Amino acid sequence: MPTRRSPRRRHVTVGTLIAGALAAGLLVPAQFASAADGTAVRIHDIQGTTRVSPLAGRQVADVPGVVTAVKNFGSARGFWVQDPNPDKNDATSEGIYVFTGKDAPAVTVGDAVLVSGTVTEYYPGGEAAGLQSVTQLTKPTVSVTSSGNVLPAAVRLRPSTVPARYAPDAHGGSIEKLPLAPGRYALDRYESLEGMRVEVRDAPVVGATSEHKDLWVTTDPRHNRTVRGGTVYGSYGDPNAGRVKVVSLLPYAQHPFPVANVGDELTGTTAGPLDYDNFGGYTLQATELGALKDGKLQRETTRKQKDGELAVATYNVENLSPKTPQAKFDRLAAALVTNLASPDVVALEEVQDNNGTTNDGVVDADQTLKKLTDAIVAAGGPAYQWRQVNPVDGQDGGQPGGNIRTAFLFNPARVSFKDVPGGDSTTAVKVTREGGKAALSASPGRIDPANAAWTNSRKPLAGQFSFRGKDVFVVANHFNSKGGDQGVDSRFQPPARTSEVQRTQQAQAVNAFVKELLTADRQANVIVAGDLNDYQFSPALKALTAGGVLTDLVDRLPKKERYGYVYQGNSQVLDHMLTSRHLGRVDYDIVHVNAEFADQASDHDPQVLRWKP
Repeated sequence: MPTRRSPRRRHVTVGTLIAGALAAGLLVPAQFASAADGTAVRIHDIQGTTRVSPLAGRQVADVPGVVTAVKNFGSARGFWVQDPNPDKNDATSEGIYVFTGKDAPAVTVGDAVLVSGTVTEYYPGGEAAGLQSVTQLTKPTVSVTSSGNVLPAAVRLRPSTVPARYAPDAHGGSIEKLPLAPGRYALDRYESLEGMRVEVRDAPVVGATSEHKDLWVTTDPRHNRTVRGGTVYGSYGDPNAGRVKVVSLLPYAQHPFPVANVGDELTGTTAGPLDYDNFGGYTLQATELGALKDGKLQRETTRKQKDGELAVATYNVENLSPKTPQAKFDRLAAALVTNLASPDVVALEEVQDNNGTTNDGVVDADQTLKKLTDAIVAAGGPAYQWRQVNPVDGQDGGQPGGNIRTAFLFNPARVSFKDVPGGDSTTAVKVTREGGKAALSASPGRIDPANAAWTNSRKPLAGQFSFRGKDVFVVANHFNSKGGDQGVDSRFQPPARTSEVQRTQQAQAVNAFVKELLTADRQANVIVAGDLNDYQFSPALKALTAGGVLTDLVDRLPKKERYGYVYQGNSQVLDHMLTSRHLGRVDYDIVHVNAEFADQASDHDPQVLRWKP
């Protein structure tokens, strides 16, 4: 909703005066190396009071500052410089990145320098990506005036310095031209510190170390804390302002990056310039790393189902194919057998074809599923059977050539599968009636595969099972991804979630199918499960549960336990299990074995429900 702005005192910087004079034609570029009063242009003049520099595209000369950090690797080398003599305006940053490209910076931390160059706004990922820009000095010439200078004190990030309100509301438009209000919005506070030295102290880890050698901490550990030490994402309006990504500028050989899980802590001080990138928004480029304190987070194990209980699980196995290392198959199997206690039915997502991403028309996945079921037997689990329907080559999204699909595993010693021929990639499964009860025209069968809602996306798989004489209909799902959505730290606020339109259409199609089952038999036992790629409060989930035909079980958990996926330090819900009314009360558990850990077999946590007829 729109937010009110409090009146603020207009602050005119030297840079603002220069930009106005340039626009009026009163100055030429060669003149604006210094201001009208003869003083040098300073960093806060370049940064200005909005996200885009008032001097963007112009040349500046002899900008003073102290080198606070050097990035001497990759193709985007450079260094950060900060003015030790700040102005009195909190909205203007005193730091800036000097981009040297492939050239190693010829400066050392502590050097006092005068930098000349072109003021540039760099958009990570390109301007069309929708991210905020980073103000930089490019094509620099640098003179060192002294060395060994004391660095400016770092600004400590904590609840008293980072507002809980996340971003100004521009009704979906750009916030670039809005005056920064660092006392009101977290994104404005971070922008006002762009390029400056910041620090966190005793910072809880809320996003585990990734393969890219980064992790996420929170500056506000009490806010939306999960039961296991993370930060739960519970609404669009509160994406948790205290989250900050941490990477390292320290030599890896001497200072290995900490391998951290959620619930660990970077004790002491972690400090460095505040940057912004296309892999996670505002980022602390650490020149000083705190010591890692082990939070001793343990992988969870759910209880075993009782003899009279049906256990149904869902697990996104993340692009599984025979090319996947055997170690991953073994870990997935161990989780299914030990942590999930060998559920009777498993809805799998992201099962790839027999040669993975080799794009040669192969769509069969029997080798993938055999390799997984063999690993389960080797781990001491049951001899699962599987059912699935091959997709049309290249039509279901995911990695090119991979032909990902959903599939069922089931334990024939505990549950039976009703095989009904006729299910294929393009034939829609229909609801029929047999003996006064609901049945399927094909089992397994795909739901409405010709519907445009499933374009370049996985089609839901319906199967009819029997447990102790009771029919149970299970629908395995993998809705379209969030690709193309604007990030929570986008320059467009609130960010557009364009991908949810298709997910909502997909949810409506599944909802309609469930309604057909319940029309045929209002006591039908229906379980809808899988990676729905959306939150419990999203339009897609509202569409899926419309009319009261399904209950999203995650809503029955305490708020601090509603998560099974961690993205950019936010513990959130993407996978769901939903049940029809006749199933009544079920025992439901999200089993945390992956998402909070640096060492993962998948980026998703599995879920399981237990139902007693």
